[in-house]
Amino acid sequence: MNDRPTRDFSLTAGWRRSLSSKMLSWFRQTARDLPWRRTRDLYAIWISEIMLQQTQVATVIAYWKRFMARFPTATALAAADEHEVLRLWEGLGYYRRARQLHAAARKIADQHEGQFPNDFDAVRSLPGIGRYTAGAILSIGLDQRLPILEANTIRVLSRLTGYRGDVRSAAGQRYLWSVAERTLPRQHCGAFNQALMELGSEICTPRAAACDRCPVVLLCEAHRNNLVEKIPRPAVQTKYEDVTEVAVIIRRGDRVVLRQCQPGERWAGLWDFPRFAADQPITNGELDRQIVSQTRKLVGLKVKVGQHLTTLKHGVTRFRITLHCYEAKLYTRSRQSAKLNVDSSARWVRSDALDKYALNTTGRKISRMLGEG
Repeated sequence: MNDRPTRDFSLTAGWRRSLSSKMLSWFRQTARDLPWRRTRDLYAIWISEIMLQQTQVATVIAYWKRFMARFPTATALAAADEHEVLRLWEGLGYYRRARQLHAAARKIADQHEGQFPNDFDAVRSLPGIGRYTAGAILSIGLDQRLPILEANTIRVLSRLTGYRGDVRSAAGQRYLWSVAERTLPRQHCGAFNQALMELGSEICTPRAAACDRCPVVLLCEAHRNNLVEKIPRPAVQTKYEDVTEVAVIIRRGDRVVLRQCQPGERWAGLWDFPRFAADQPITNGELDRQIVSQTRKLVGLKVKVGQHLTTLKHGVTRFRITLHCYEAKLYTRSRQSAKLNVDSSARWVRSDALDKYALNTTGRKISRMLGEG
């Protein structure tokens, strides 16, 4: 497929004026009433932008409200324990976002007297903030004339200009950033940027775009050339790897063992039941041996394998995981046998206190199952 727009698209001044006028008018009339749109507080807008990465708006609303109620300022967030931050983030996934958010808040507290910076370079220097996020925060909060480019606006701008190249390539990114910058109006940049994102989210969707409801359909090259379904060029499909893992639920009275995931591990900073990737192929006797040896390695406990509790299936990045959950009991009942390795980052936790710990999604499902048992 030709990488160039469908014609010599020059983004004329008249086309740009028409685009901004129509988009701003449409946004004033139809913009969703989202809680972070009712404020110009840069901190609050920042929290929403980080949460909205890889997450649907409908999901984010409740999380944003809870997070802002607990951490209303960057100073409050900076002073919090990372464990509490992760607990409030639980369920949003991509937990690196939460850790970077916490690190950035501490930098704001240390270097900006607790006030979210209003300078682009200063914002870009914060952990977890790239060019798009910095532009979104400052254009929405302060109406600074800064372009944005994310999944929705990539799709909208590609279709408007009829760009048929690879939007993920360096050339594609340069082209689309140029378009995003050139289409910015002189005023109301924040509203214009939000309008582009809203259009991509609600109308100019990846499949079955609602062109009949689009306010700028007459300006759209993809629509004019019947290429809406072909632009942007589809990404190469992810090849998923099937993985079998085992979670071990070790009981001692009303307590179970939790282990904190370490840096470099999946879900670093969160708590989980001792978990390991099972060697293949698995037979019943071999699986028992693996549970015993891996439990000893992970937390230092010698256990006897109990019953199979449940099997959970879930996906993480490029992995499709089948998680077998097994109950295990201490090999002996002595106090010494319940002693965890000092460096195992594990602890005995009362079953009724599991809701206080930040767990990954499957860990939370297991904890709820234990609460029901």
